[in-house]
Amino acid sequence: MESETAVVSSGFESPEFLKEMLPSAQKTALLYEISYLCLAKFPTLERIIRANAVEAQMVFSSSEALLLMCVSTSDNMVKTLFPMLKAAVKKGDAVVATQFLAKAKMWIHDIIKEVEDIVNEYKKLNNGVASATSDVILTKEQTDAKIKQMTAEKSGLQKMIDTYSQTLKEIQVKLNETTNQLNNAENEMQNLVNSISSRNSKFGIFAAVVPFIGWIVDAGQKAVNNPKDQAAIELAKTKVKKLQQEKSDMTSKEWQAQTELMNHQMQLTRTSFELGAVPDPVHLAEVQMSLTRIQQILLKLKGFWEKIGVMVTSLEQKTFASDNLVGYLNDPEYRDMFISSLEDASKAWDAFKSGCRMVMGMFSVQSKDAYKFLETSPSSLSKEEWQKQYNAVTSKLEAFYPALQSKADSEKQKAIDAPKK
Repeated sequence: MESETAVVSSGFESPEFLKEMLPSAQKTALLYEISYLCLAKFPTLERIIRANAVEAQMVFSSSEALLLMCVSTSDNMVKTLFPMLKAAVKKGDAVVATQFLAKAKMWIHDIIKEVEDIVNEYKKLNNGVASATSDVILTKEQTDAKIKQMTAEKSGLQKMIDTYSQTLKEIQVKLNETTNQLNNAENEMQNLVNSISSRNSKFGIFAAVVPFIGWIVDAGQKAVNNPKDQAAIELAKTKVKKLQQEKSDMTSKEWQAQTELMNHQMQLTRTSFELGAVPDPVHLAEVQMSLTRIQQILLKLKGFWEKIGVMVTSLEQKTFASDNLVGYLNDPEYRDMFISSLEDASKAWDAFKSGCRMVMGMFSVQSKDAYKFLETSPSSLSKEEWQKQYNAVTSKLEAFYPALQSKADSEKQKAIDAPKK
C-alpha cells in the first residue's frame, strides 16, 4: 500500500536535488552581481539587469513567504482543523463537519492560487532574463563590429597619413631643389644684365631704375642691340619663367598635400577618440553565461513550484476523499472510514509541512546585503575598486561552480608553463 507521505516524496526530490537547489537565492544574487559589474560602461544593459535583479529579489521573497504559508496552513490543518473535524464526525454533526470541510477547501484553494501566481512570476522573470540575454548578445555583436570597423578605419587613415606625409616630403624636396635652381637662374640673369649694362649704357640706365630683375628683362629687352645679348636674355628669361612655373606648381601641390594631411590627421584624432570611447565588450560573454545560469535556476524553481501545485492538489483530493460520507455519519462503518481518511490526510499534510520547512532555505539569501550592489553603478567605480569587487564575487561563485576554479587553475598553469616552451 502506498504511504501517506508518497505525495510529498516526488515533489521534494532527492538529497542531491536539495544540495543543488538550497543555495538558489544566494547563487542567483551572486550571478546578478557579477553580471551587473561586467556591464560597467553599458548603461542600457546595466538598467535592464538592475530591473531584473530587483524583480528576482521580490520573487524569491514571495516564494519564501509562500512556503511559510504552506507550513502554517499545514500546521493549522493538522493541529486544529482536522482534530475539530474528527470531533464533529464522531458526534455525527454533519453540519459542523461540512463547515470545517468548506474552511479546509478555502485554505487549500488559497494555496493553489498563490502557487499558480508564483509559477507565472517565474515564467515572467525567466522571460525577462531571456530578453536581457538577447540584448547582451546583440550589444556584444554590435560593439565588436563597431570596434572592428573603427579599427579598420583608423588603420586606413594612418596609412593615408603615412602616404601624404611621404608625398609631402618628396614635394618639399623637389620644391627646395626647384627654388635653388630658380635662385641660381635669377643670379645668372642678374650677372647677364650686369654684363650687358657694362657694354650698353642705355640698357644700364634702364636697369638701374627698375627694382626687379624680371621687370628689367621684360621692359628693357628692346634696349639691347646685340643679337647675342638678345638671345642670351631670351634663353635666361625662358629658363627663369620655366622654373617659376615649376615652383608655382610644386607650391600648389605642397599646399594640397598639407591640406589632405591635416584633414586625415583630424579624422584620425576623431576616430581614435571615438574608438577609445567604445566600452570594451570583453566581459559581455561572461554576462551571457551568468544569465544563462540564472535561467537554469529559474526553470528548476518554476518546475519545483509546479510540483508543489500538483502536491497540493493531491493533498486536496486526499483531504476530501470521504466528504461524500458526511451524510452517513450515523453509520459507524462510514464514520470510521471518514476518520481513517482524515488521519491519512493529516499524515500527508504533516509530511508536506516538513518538506516545505526543509526547502525554505532555497529562497533565503544568507546575507541581508546580497543586493546592496544595486545601490552603486559599476561605471562609477575606480578600476582598482571594480577589480576588487569582481575578484570577491568570482571567488564566492567558484564555491558553487567548481568548473570556474578549474578553469582559473588551468589558466594559471598555462601561464607558468608558457616560458618553458
